[in-house]
Amino acid sequence: MHPSSCDTFVALPPSTEGHHIIFGKNSDRPCDEVQEVVYFPAKDYYNPDEKLECTYIEIEQVAHTHAVVLSRPAWLWGAEMGANEHQVCIGNEAVWGRESANEEEALLGMDLVRLGLERANTAEKAVGVITELLERYGQGGTCMEDESSFTYHNSFLISDRKEAWVLETSGKHWAAERVQGGYRNISNQYGITTKIDKEHPGMREYAQSKGWWDGKTEFNFATVYSYLTTARIGSAGSRYCEGKKLLEKSDGHITAEAMMDILRDKESGINMEGMFMTTGSMVSVIPTDPTLPGIHYFTATPDPERSVFKPFIFVQKVNLLKETTSPSFGPDDPVKKNPRFQSKPDRKHPLFVKHELIAAIIESYKERGQKITEGMRRLEKALMEEMETYLERGVEEPDLLVNLFPGSVQKEMSVYNKS
Repeated sequence: MHPSSCDTFVALPPSTEGHHIIFGKNSDRPCDEVQEVVYFPAKDYYNPDEKLECTYIEIEQVAHTHAVVLSRPAWLWGAEMGANEHQVCIGNEAVWGRESANEEEALLGMDLVRLGLERANTAEKAVGVITELLERYGQGGTCMEDESSFTYHNSFLISDRKEAWVLETSGKHWAAERVQGGYRNISNQYGITTKIDKEHPGMREYAQSKGWWDGKTEFNFATVYSYLTTARIGSAGSRYCEGKKLLEKSDGHITAEAMMDILRDKESGINMEGMFMTTGSMVSVIPTDPTLPGIHYFTATPDPERSVFKPFIFVQKVNLLKETTSPSFGPDDPVKKNPRFQSKPDRKHPLFVKHELIAAIIESYKERGQKITEGMRRLEKALMEEMETYLERGVEEPDLLVNLFPGSVQKEMSVYNKS
């Protein structure tokens, strides 16, 4: 396999409708990998020596973590994308450049996504959390559930109620750019050029010591840290351009539906098929008005064209998301044993099992498949219409929403059962 994934998008006023910030991501991963959607409540830690076990390494825990909802490959601790109770959204991308990606086990980019969400209540603070951890612990380790040594550096798109940040890394070095209006998308290539709002203090000196920059010409992060040749990122460049065109097409009128349409677009390659495919998708609607809730839609299933985007709203006492939570194997998990990845357990959650069967029917029986897809779209439309009420009036009875996402999953499974 030659990986070429993912795509992450954000649109801010005046590109959007209704004073909303719209965030979206397709997570493109190995086609046999299960992606789960899970919720973790806020938590306080009173032991100053508390340790946190991430995918491969332990780090120091903090005194308080925020509530998070995550879409993640079921075998690891971190996440491909997610949001927290303060309406911070983060997605990451694999990027490759002049610096070799580290095969030694450290923090995965997906670990940094979750850590940023758990520890920061604004997008700018998430940049600080991620870069501080990156400089302290580094990034590295295989990013697939096997011994392939598939490693990469990471870029991140981070948003909150007022702005977004693009953060791009190479080893422990990094650059960040603030986005305060319009739209932005990232794919598997460096995209920060000369507008750099924050950076690693030694980033330029390091590039100069390597002979990548002469110290005189204007510093361009993408030019300096990218590959000398663009062969490896050719497909990422194509998807980036197509994604930008699709955002431009809806400029001024970007909505959750428009973002979902972009994530479902197969002609552009954004909705990926093949050995690497779109295994999970997310769209978030974040009002700039702090009295209104953010709505976070997740598929928890592959191929958004054949999936339902289901809503999640942060309220107290959210019920467990059982139907999208994969089995836990604890210390017996092959990921936790050394040597790692000696076997691969069945990580399919209940919704994934149902969806897998339905996807096969859609593929094999055209008329029947069309009816199933129409039923899924009707459900999604009804769910989104219901969410409009909360976006306009706020949440008056939060207890009614503790089962919002699991209830939506049950409705989706009911559509499948009728089929």
